Amino acid sequence: MATQLSDTTRLQGERWLKQYYFTRAAFSVVWVALAFTIGQHAAAFGAGLLIVYPIWDALANYVDMSRSGGMRENLTQAFNVFASAAIAIAVIAVLSTNAIPVLDVFGVWAVLSGLLQLVTAARRWKRFGAQWAMILSGAQSALAGVFFVVQAHAAVPPAIVKVAGYAGVGALYFLVSALWLSAGQLRRKLASSP
Repeated sequence: MATQLSDTTRLQGERWLKQYYFTRAAFSVVWVALAFTIGQHAAAFGAGLLIVYPIWDALANYVDMSRSGGMRENLTQAFNVFASAAIAIAVIAVLSTNAIPVLDVFGVWAVLSGLLQLVTAARRWKRFGAQWAMILSGAQSALAGVFFVVQAHAAVPPAIVKVAGYAGVGALYFLVSALWLSAGQLRRKLASSP
């Protein structure tokens, strides 16, 4: 009975994670499209997108943390919620005074959130598997953050374009993770059918 309950709990967690990854990928695709089509040409709209991105990350991590056992079981996500919310406030402050250091702020956040995502994915690997793309995503995010800081004061392209490229790669990782989980579910289903 305990094994059946454990399997049921695992399947529910896997379904949630797949849905979560698809949602994160879809949001990022829409965000990137808006950044490239409107955000790079309309400064106020681009600034709004730069504020929305870390707010969305905080909200998404909060919902995932809540659905995946709460704060005690997901300390890396709890810290990521706090970090993303703090970065959103920092982006607002920077954009209201001098937009030049906004890429520095995103760089620091990308490093921090990338490392936290990497640790979260490594922890989830034991339970769900299919986390290699999230581990790569976390490592790539941390590396991209370093490049953001290095490139922060270059004139071209604008910060929204650089962040949009970063978000686009993130969307790809979320999509790959969701598809990988879906393929695993399909393989198990086919293996258990007569």
